[in-house]
Amino acid sequence: MPRHVCFLVYSGFVLLDLSGPLEAFSNANSARPSGYRFTVASLEGGLIRASSGLQVATEALEVVDRLDTLIIVGAPAAPIGDWTMSMATAIRHMSLRSRRTASVCTGAFVLAESGLLDGRVATTHWNYAPQLQARYPSLRVDGDRIWTEDGNVWTSAGMSAGIDMALAMIEQDLGKEVARSVARMLVVYYRRPGGQYQFSSLLDFDPGSDRIRTVLSYARDHLRDDLSVERLADVAHMSVRQFGRVFAASIGVTPAKAIERLRIEAARPLVEDGHQTFEEIARSAGFGDADHMLRCFVRVIGRTPQELRRSVRQANGDGGSGSKADQ
Repeated sequence: MPRHVCFLVYSGFVLLDLSGPLEAFSNANSARPSGYRFTVASLEGGLIRASSGLQVATEALEVVDRLDTLIIVGAPAAPIGDWTMSMATAIRHMSLRSRRTASVCTGAFVLAESGLLDGRVATTHWNYAPQLQARYPSLRVDGDRIWTEDGNVWTSAGMSAGIDMALAMIEQDLGKEVARSVARMLVVYYRRPGGQYQFSSLLDFDPGSDRIRTVLSYARDHLRDDLSVERLADVAHMSVRQFGRVFAASIGVTPAKAIERLRIEAARPLVEDGHQTFEEIARSAGFGDADHMLRCFVRVIGRTPQELRRSVRQANGDGGSGSKADQ
């Protein structure tokens, strides 16, 4: 029997948060016929307008029959308003009839409102991770992860990350070969692991705390130095425990992850420029050595420094085998 996947939308939802995972599940049916069937639902049913202006026909959620998977899509901003409470109530009821419940991007706010994320690890778009953590302190937000699975509740980061989550679900349901086939059809990576970081600039964060802002500024200016949590806490004039808690609440990631990302942001342009060796870049950005930098690059952006440099050269029409700087 096909697994019933229901996408829950609301006025102003992001179309890609719906269409991306839907296409992934739909393509799985080509590799494994009758693997899934689909419903797009809303609280009241009828035409629902996406943030792009396109209207989508939906069924009323109350008439949707027993589900395998319920997925709450996201919006361009964190959903707010009395309607979120009504939707949260509906999600709680539907989750009792679903094998798993999930969200894409800022859909995590509605899912959190339902209480299903209490005590769980969750993610959302990196830009909204601090807001999600502040609004719902009973869950643990990991603002770096592409997707999370905590029990039967899944969450994913923004837009294309919904496809990554869908691929992981397909692999769980139908096996690796089907998921790999879907990835090839969609021309996407098979598959970015949930633990791979969302690559986003910490420069875009507004910590909302002068002390944390000072720490980030200090870290950018001292990437070669020891930037242990003890040193950063000293810069912030806080205890280590208080600093770790305040930093994670303000930024959405731990101090160690933030420093790693700052170093990658400093190293990446030098890697792509191609004039310095990887050892030189690693030392200047505070990694210590090229091997450590390589591991961090793979973990954060999913590509080695060598692969990044090669892709830039190919884009520039230089297909050469490299130079001493590539060592």
